[in-house]
Amino acid sequence: MFSHIVIFWTKPEVEDAEQRLIDGLNKYLPDIPGVISMHVGKCAPSDRPVVDQSYQVALNITFKNKVVQDEYQVHPQHVEFVEKVFKQTCDKVAVYDFGDLE
Repeated sequence: MFSHIVIFWTKPEVEDAEQRLIDGLNKYLPDIPGVISMHVGKCAPSDRPVVDQSYQVALNITFKNKVVQDEYQVHPQHVEFVEKVFKQTCDKVAVYDFGDLE
């Protein structure tokens, strides 16, 4: 199993940026070959100081391994998401990948 976690900071000046991002993630990514599971959501409020609450949206996608995730990165639907949604709605992103490498 390979997890691809992406944390998004949206552009404050873009109206409905969070929802536009979530809608785009759900439109473009789930049907890309190799996606086992996908979960998208807004930052959950917490009273715990250890919880980062500086971001607006997070994505967690799982794949069989890193090779499949690498193929996902160059898939036309992923590229289209980046061009049509991500670049218009986001200021910053952080990615955390871990799991089976082969």
